[in-house]
Amino acid sequence: MKRALLLAAAVTTYIVAAWMVAPGFYDGFGPPQPYNWTCPPPQAGANTKPSSGHLDIKVVGGVSDANSAFTQDGQLVIGFLPGAFDGTGKTTISVDITPLSTCPQPPGVLFVTNIYQVTASAPLAKEANLVLRFSNLEAAPSDVYHATDPAGPWTSIGAQPQAQPFTIVTSTKSFGYFAAGYPSTTPPPGAVTVGGGGQTLPIIVAVLIGLVVLAGIPLAILRRRQSHGGVEEEGDV
Repeated sequence: MKRALLLAAAVTTYIVAAWMVAPGFYDGFGPPQPYNWTCPPPQAGANTKPSSGHLDIKVVGGVSDANSAFTQDGQLVIGFLPGAFDGTGKTTISVDITPLSTCPQPPGVLFVTNIYQVTASAPLAKEANLVLRFSNLEAAPSDVYHATDPAGPWTSIGAQPQAQPFTIVTSTKSFGYFAAGYPSTTPPPGAVTVGGGGQTLPIIVAVLIGLVVLAGIPLAILRRRQSHGGVEEEGDV
């Protein structure tokens, strides 16, 4: 009885603490912004085509400014440090991001994002930071892939271990075509796949659901014991 009450108290304290730090506690648990697909999967429903992006970066004394180029829907962002470009003889550098109008799937790789072409009017002198957003309707990607031609070959440029929910982050030393996915022979890491649509649920969500279920068990036991105690007392009289 004492153990059940302690468990109930612990779960109640956990829920109250989580509620007090809302909404930050819930970041990443709500549904993400709908993804704009070039080739939407059947479960996507209504779809808006992905957008492009353009940026003009100032160059002062041969050194390019720090800045970020992004698509209007925020599905690709590429950031540049000061002096990221070879700005010799230039006053501005143009960066363009264009979603590919087709969806090739090269052998050995399953893409779960659109393919984007990133071009610039000057080559990179430093690595650029690249962020791709993906959908919860597909399995989470493990890598970002790069190619100089959409027909391939495609090469993994990896992914950083930390990223916001439903985003994958990497760095690149050159421009070209980019997409996120995972090897077709390897299941996506860190996710539980349910159903035939490939939708993934982070394990932590399942843990939270389990906590909610557990929260009701000690209360049910307590009520049952109290009910049985009341019957026995009436029988003794």
